[in-house]
Amino acid sequence: KHYAMQPNEHFVCITLNGGREILSIRVICTGSGNMAIIKPREIFCEAIKEHASGIILCHNHPGGNCFPSKDDIKTTNLLYNAAAVLGISLLDHIIITKNDYYSFTENDILPTNN
Repeated sequence: KHYAMQPNEHFVCITLNGGREILSIRVICTGSGNMAIIKPREIFCEAIKEHASGIILCHNHPGGNCFPSKDDIKTTNLLYNAAAVLGISLLDHIIITKNDYYSFTENDILPTNN
């Protein structure tokens, strides 16, 4: 599915095993317009069930601007801390648009102690 092309925001979680192989890709929530409400328990419930060692988060910005909002940064920091408590590495959070992407890891927004 091409999430970048969707008119509403889709928040996706990719779970990975210890070898960084994909276990699953699932839509956590779909927003109305340009906003999706993220609940950490919805992200980590399946990751824990799958014994995932890492996750990558991804969501689209239907408006076309791939740079993170203040809420994107705040939410990512919250999820990073929750992941650390659970022993799951948050490896990246990627924002996608029709023409571009923004990686928190590539832009040194995430701590690097994964």
